[in-house]
Amino acid sequence: MTEQPGPRTKQRTPLDRERVLRAAVAIADEGGIDSLTMRKLARNLDVEAMSLYYHVSDKDDILDGMVDLVVGEIDLPAKGDNWKAAMRRRAISAHETLSRHPWASSLMDSRANPGPAALRYYDSVIGCLREAGFSIAMAAHAFSAMDAYIYGFGLQELALPFEDEHDVGDVAAAILEQLPADEYPYLVEMIVDHALQPGYNYASEFEFGLDLILDGLETARDSARVPSE
Repeated sequence: MTEQPGPRTKQRTPLDRERVLRAAVAIADEGGIDSLTMRKLARNLDVEAMSLYYHVSDKDDILDGMVDLVVGEIDLPAKGDNWKAAMRRRAISAHETLSRHPWASSLMDSRANPGPAALRYYDSVIGCLREAGFSIAMAAHAFSAMDAYIYGFGLQELALPFEDEHDVGDVAAAILEQLPADEYPYLVEMIVDHALQPGYNYASEFEFGLDLILDGLETARDSARVPSE
């Protein structure tokens, strides 16, 4: 009689640093950074908590690695790219990335041990600006202004009491009910003739403001090139 094979043992994906970090990112994406604990991370990976320490040294090491994974999702300027197009693409990519990982904004510039993706990111952005004729100081100003706008806009989006155009209509209608039009004519005008128009999407404001910043940086760079009389 031929012996029947026994049940196959389910193959477990080997644990490594990247798998640990991606699982941590998934937890933070779902419940925020405060929901991430070593115990929950181990449980989601179906391992004992002590097993994590073969791949990460502590919670700070995990946070550093998570930030580096997120930064690695942002499009980098390529050497020789037109600086305005590259910075525009980079900013839009950063905004989209931080929208996917809203917890990351508060950590991006707070980590004392930037990883390889973060170092490539900073060097690439600075290099693009320097090669476009920005002085060291102007490149620093430009980087700061753009990132302040990217992070600030993202935080404002998270704080809004609506998520899409349907929610905008409900929120705007509720506000209009409480607004005497004769006392707040410009606010009512903005809501009725702009926010409540078909296709309005607050997210589209991001690119408008971004272009203003880029145009202003171009003017500042060109002005700095003109020798003083």
